[in-house]
Amino acid sequence: MTAVNFGKIGVWTSYRPFGVELAGEAAKLVEQLGYGTWWIGASPRVPDVRPVLEATSSLVAATGILNVWANEPAETAAATAAVRADFPGRFMLGIGVGHREATTEYRTPLATMRAFLDGLDASETPPPPEERCLAALGPKMLELASERAAGTHTYFVPVEHTRAARKRLGPDKLVAPELACVVDANPVRAKAVARDYAKHYLGLRNYVRNLLRHGFTDDDVADGGSDRLIDALVPQGSAAEIAEIVHAHLHAGADHVCLQPLGEDGIPRDAWTALAKALI
Repeated sequence: MTAVNFGKIGVWTSYRPFGVELAGEAAKLVEQLGYGTWWIGASPRVPDVRPVLEATSSLVAATGILNVWANEPAETAAATAAVRADFPGRFMLGIGVGHREATTEYRTPLATMRAFLDGLDASETPPPPEERCLAALGPKMLELASERAAGTHTYFVPVEHTRAARKRLGPDKLVAPELACVVDANPVRAKAVARDYAKHYLGLRNYVRNLLRHGFTDDDVADGGSDRLIDALVPQGSAAEIAEIVHAHLHAGADHVCLQPLGEDGIPRDAWTALAKALI
């Protein structure tokens, strides 16, 4: 499946909430708590994983995800080879095509991804397929992830999508969904945080289409999302309650779930700690 040992549970965050200068401190905490992987968000470039890897001894770092519109295949391949040489077995290149709403030159996602992968494979130092994964929602992109990569890293997906992705990819490919969550005993406050987060993604067509394919209706995705949809995508409550959704993803076929706790300023120490106690 993959040459990288992700562990069952990881974290997903960009450096934005606390600044890159605290990335090493945050990475040490993630590793100490027992998480296996840090998925670095906000369309990172390959060198952006270095602060995490340099501060830790075994934590895996992954791009979640590197945007093909903002990166060149040959440059990406060279940077990947350098990171793999310095930190063998500790880096996963996650690649995606982003969103039509965010990219003026956006064109056919599948053709664009194939061309980027072709460029990687034609480079002087091609990243091995087992050390790269694709952000894949639809059936065709999932099939490409199965053909040309270790598997898929998914985002803003319900358990039903994880089940469908596992079925399409087969038993030996990576399925690693992200799960946003709110560790908060105050249900009104937690729901408000979850809704504020989901608002952006419910304005992106690829996510909405994916939700409509996997058990949700037009009413569910309208007007900021139904409670049923918000609770499925951004569980709220105690760490134990959130762990139930994590286990549902694992039971549906996920190899690894990476958690993105919301609503805590700076490094999410409290949420990471509580979730680790419940899951690791």
